[in-house]
This record gives sequence, C-alpha cells and structure tokens, in this order.
Amino acid sequence: MKQLPPLPQVPKVSVVIPCYNEWGYIGKCLSSLVAADRTNMELTVLVCDGRSTDGSREEIRAFAEQHSFIHLVDNPRRTTPFALNLGLREKPMDVGIILGAHAEVNEQFLQKNLSVLREHPACGCAGGIIESVYEGPVARRIGTAMSHPFGVGSAHFRTGARTGPVDTVAFGAYRKEVFEEVGYFDEDLDRNQDDEFNFRVHRAGFVLYLDPSIRSRYYVRGSYSKLFRQYFQYGYWKVVVNMKHGTVTTWRQLVPLGLVLWCIGGLLLAAVVGQPWLLYAVVAGLGAYLVIGIAMAFRAASTLGDVLGVALSFFILHVSYGLGYLKALLVHALFRRLPGASSRATTR
Repeated sequence: MKQLPPLPQVPKVSVVIPCYNEWGYIGKCLSSLVAADRTNMELTVLVCDGRSTDGSREEIRAFAEQHSFIHLVDNPRRTTPFALNLGLREKPMDVGIILGAHAEVNEQFLQKNLSVLREHPACGCAGGIIESVYEGPVARRIGTAMSHPFGVGSAHFRTGARTGPVDTVAFGAYRKEVFEEVGYFDEDLDRNQDDEFNFRVHRAGFVLYLDPSIRSRYYVRGSYSKLFRQYFQYGYWKVVVNMKHGTVTTWRQLVPLGLVLWCIGGLLLAAVVGQPWLLYAVVAGLGAYLVIGIAMAFRAASTLGDVLGVALSFFILHVSYGLGYLKALLVHALFRRLPGASSRATTR
C-alpha cells in the first residue's frame, strides 16, 4: 500500500457536481454545502452544468452570487465523466470530492472526509454512507431494496455493513496524488465511470476507506420504469468497463446475469430439447428466487404494505442489470461494437 504525505493544515478542497436539468434538487444540494462545516479548509464548489434548460442554471447563478466559493462551469458535452474532469481540473486542489446533484451532505461531511484522509496515510479516497430520501411510497420501496444486501450485494456504501477498506465508494473524496498517478475519469464511460475509476485507484495500491460517519442523503428515483432504465444501463456499461481492463472488476456483478441466463437459457433449451423437466427446473429455480426475494422483503420493509413493492424492486434491480449486461456482451464482446447514440442519449 502506498503511504501519502500529510494533508496541508488548511487544504484546498474542490467539490465537483455534474448537473443537467436538476431544478429543485441542485438548490438543496448547494444549500447543504453552504450549511456544512467549512472551517480550516479552502472550499471550492464547481457545478458543471450541461446547459440546463429547466431553470437550474439560474438557480446555480443565484447561489454563486451569494457565496463566492460556488461556481458555475459550462459542460457542453453533457456527460458525467467530462463534467467531473472539467471540475477537477478547474482549480488547484489537495482533495477532490465528487457529488451528485440529487444529493445533500451532512453538516460534518467535509470535515469527516478530511479526518479519514488524515488518519489513514494509505487512504487515497474516503467515502461514507448514502441515506435514501423517499418522495412517496414507490420511492420508499425502491430505496429499501437499494439499501439491502439482497438487492445490491456488498455495496457497503448503501448497506453500511463495513468500516474500513472497500472496493468502491460513492461520492468519494480523493487525494490529488491519486489523480496524478492514475489519471482522471474515463470519458468513454457514460455510466459506471466511478466504479471503473475506483478499480484503477485500488489497483494502483491506494486504499478506498469507508467510514459510516461520513453521511449524505440521496433522493431516490420514484418509479419502477426509471429504476429499470437506470440499472439496465449500469449492467450494460459494466461490460464496457470489464472489456477495457480485460477482467471482471467485481464478481457480484455476475449474479444478475446468472439469473437472466438461467431463465432465458433454460427456456430456450427446454424448447429445443423438448424435455418437460427442463421447463420445470427453470420454473422451480425462478420460484425459489422469488420466495427468497419475498422473504428478504419481509425483513427489509418498514410496513407490511411495502413488502410486495420491495420484492418487485429486488426483481427489477436484478433482471434489468442482468439484461443490460447480457445485451452488452452480445453487442460488444461478440461484435466489438462501441455503445451507440441511443445508449449514450439516455445517460447523464
């Protein structure tokens, strides 16, 4: 593991926020940063906006006029990795923090990140726990599924199940030495760019450290259709990441693919072979999965009325990710084609 020099007594901290048509959310995000403890640091907040048309730019400008540490940066390409790199390169920094426009940070978010980076000399990146904010019952059920190990596996930044080194974090606070050694975010990746970057950070010998005292809130998507599109894209772009590095970056990503292959492959094989027992095996396997999913939903749901919605969210998470992964395997691994315009148009 690499050992990093101590942070300056008053470090320069850049918070970079990609944004596109986030009116109603970007204001809450910026308000939380205004309210955060900023003592003993030189904070710069850079909102890299993809030329929003919904009033977001006016909202950002209003904050910038009132608070000199907030800046609007134009992002003509409207992609997340380009926005991140644009902001991270905008001003000299000791620590770069990436944040989502749908997020709000805890009052001690900035200070806790710096404390972890100071306490652990091998730590190239600090991160914490995302608390879900629900805007209605559907969002609550989706958020419950996304915060449970059955839904997202060992994504500890959602489940809060670990303190210490992990393979990835959300809204990471990175030492400048990390960017100097491994470079910046891959601008070919419209999704999963943070997972891919964290893979390079870990491979370079830096520690990614999760501390549950670093807390942020995230407004959960409020519809099952949006959840399906989101995780379909995550699965799709994960294959692109794997192809770039010639390896499977995390083994948990193969579980949803296994579920989809079991169902599709089993049904196709049953139709070709004509053996009823194959169909029964597929149905039995899917039934076992559904029973386990409902049982996990009973344990996770806050009310009895949420159980079926949480179970449905589990199913959507896994199937959409698996289908996206399978599509990418067929398109990229077999035909060596890059993502087309339709795939990129739905991501930001």
